Amino acid sequence: MPDRPPRRHGAEQPLFPPPPRPSPVRVVVADDNPVVRAGLTALLSGREDITVVGQAADGREACETARLHRPDVVLLDVRMPGVDGLSALPHLVRIARVVMLTYSHEAEIVRQALRGGAGGYLVHGEFTVDELVSAVRDVTRGRAHFTPTAATAVLAHLRGDATAHAKADASPLFSATSTEALSQLQPIVRQSSSVLRAGFQLSAREAEIMDLIASGMNNQQIAATCFISEKTVKNHINRIFAKLHSSSRSEAAAKWLGTAVTS
Repeated sequence: MPDRPPRRHGAEQPLFPPPPRPSPVRVVVADDNPVVRAGLTALLSGREDITVVGQAADGREACETARLHRPDVVLLDVRMPGVDGLSALPHLVRIARVVMLTYSHEAEIVRQALRGGAGGYLVHGEFTVDELVSAVRDVTRGRAHFTPTAATAVLAHLRGDATAHAKADASPLFSATSTEALSQLQPIVRQSSSVLRAGFQLSAREAEIMDLIASGMNNQQIAATCFISEKTVKNHINRIFAKLHSSSRSEAAAKWLGTAVTS
């Protein structure tokens, strides 16, 4: 009989070795604010499965950086000097998936971004760090992500199209019935009045933080989202409460959202 090979000492190789780890999601961050770029880069780079391969300060630089690094995802601001995000978007979507990450929340801008090929639309102040990370991961799989303001704009556009088609294609009786049914099915969404909010005289930063308070974020989450310290958040909140004549977060949120009971 042939001699058996000697048994090797030490740890044996597993029969079925684990599959190799997938490559990290490669991201380019495009925003004209260097603080925002640095903050987003720091947040995303702390994840094992995400790596920021480049930054850009405007649309032209975003395109050049994307062509150089071939990222999986581009986080793109809307308003930037020179070439803005919407102008750069058609060129970027040929290279990578694009998620708009911006303070611009106007419905028409949201629709323009979607028509231009954006795979998601996130408005600053409406998402947590974990939600941002999930959006970056999911968009590579073709899953769209929208924060509440952007989602509302999309739904309003779709409902407007549905109503227009119903009026054009149906008989007058059916059209009226469909419109009435649609209005009954629409959820009741409380939208804050710009006139009401203007009366509170909050600064842009205070309004941003008040939006985050109304969304249910705590001070730590607000600090991470705005890239400021918790102490700075507390100082802003004290000024906000004074301007809104409120003594609690719930009272301030009710007034901000226009849901406070008035006599």
